[in-house]
Amino acid sequence: MQDVFSGFCEKFERINTYLALIKYPEQLFSISPAKTLNHAGKSIFCFPIPGENLDPATVKSFGQEWQKFHHFAEVDLQDFGQKYFRLLHEVDLPKETLVADFGCGSGRWTRFFAPQAGHVVAIDPSAAIFAAAEVLQKIPNISLVNASIEQLPFLEETFDFGFSLGVLHHIPDTPKAMRDCVKTIKKGGFFLCYLYYNLDNRGWGFRALFAGVNLLRRLISSLPAGAKQLICNILALGVYLPLVSLSRLAKSLGVAAKIRAKLPLNAYENSSFYILRNDALDRFGTPLEQRFSKMEIEKMMTVAGLTDIRFSDQVPFWCAIGKRSF
Repeated sequence: MQDVFSGFCEKFERINTYLALIKYPEQLFSISPAKTLNHAGKSIFCFPIPGENLDPATVKSFGQEWQKFHHFAEVDLQDFGQKYFRLLHEVDLPKETLVADFGCGSGRWTRFFAPQAGHVVAIDPSAAIFAAAEVLQKIPNISLVNASIEQLPFLEETFDFGFSLGVLHHIPDTPKAMRDCVKTIKKGGFFLCYLYYNLDNRGWGFRALFAGVNLLRRLISSLPAGAKQLICNILALGVYLPLVSLSRLAKSLGVAAKIRAKLPLNAYENSSFYILRNDALDRFGTPLEQRFSKMEIEKMMTVAGLTDIRFSDQVPFWCAIGKRSF
């Protein structure tokens, strides 16, 4: 009975904490914001953005991308959200959690996860934070922070859970960026990340294809924003859509999922053309991109202080989760 009562008191205290954060989110910060802006009815707490461990061109590119692409349909959000967060089914994560979304971009994953959390802090260094404000304007348990991972305005061990999906590989020193994220997670809390893989689980054909694609990315990403977006739209229509249509045709003919998974862009089999356009720009328009093997990711997670590391054996690769131990 005492354990039940203690558990109830702890839950009640957490709920009160998150209700207070809705009214007074400033209590989260270890330093005062340089300024506070209001956009789409949401406060955006702005902090200095140091330039040592970020690539300015990449930050600018993502600001432009997410301001253009942030009107995601619920079906697309749920489809990819379930894939990114499937590893959470294997860990004991209470609902009344304080969560950080490191590199929130448009805020789509903050939006996806908010119903499962007590309070979510969405963090991004780029102008994408304004797109996130529009996406998240009707969700009360959200705080928006314009800051870099290099200089997070939080004390160590602030969050119960943190995630960074498709972000850290765009930062020059990815291992350091991961350490900066993990140190804000409480001991015993969890950190989920998605990092681009270096095709370490693919054959030579995919690797050869990637080499050509990467050369094309380097060229396209150096173009002015308008030209870059135009070319990526053409790629979405002329390359992405035909390949995805092939996978959809194979599905309609009863081809097994295991076989379809070998087709290029099979991960987009259920995605809208809006998603294809967005991901074409994301894939070919980003100046800085790094890729890692499963072994390299596990090593950087371990060095960051994570144990009990688990990897998803399904696309997207690589998604991994770990528990902070030190």
